[in-house]
Amino acid sequence: MKFFTYKGYPLVRSGNQLYYGDMSEKYVVSLTIEESKNVGGEEVASRIRIVQMDTTEKDPMKAFVRNAVQDCGLYEALDFARVWLDKALGK
Repeated sequence: MKFFTYKGYPLVRSGNQLYYGDMSEKYVVSLTIEESKNVGGEEVASRIRIVQMDTTEKDPMKAFVRNAVQDCGLYEALDFARVWLDKALGK
């Protein structure tokens, strides 16, 4: 199955939840849009929770590697997530 990609990593969205990264690799990043604002008649993300997850961990509570909450837009949050993935995956 082909997925939309952003800067080399697959990106899947369902509502306010996004998953960034390849699930077959050791790490992915979950992004949750916590707040949005209206800009020119469109809803735009303004606060996003970013969580790096270990896909090999069986215990869901131990799968969370690191997290942050950023007051930023979606593209900024995705760039932040890409840096985490690049470092974690040795790219």
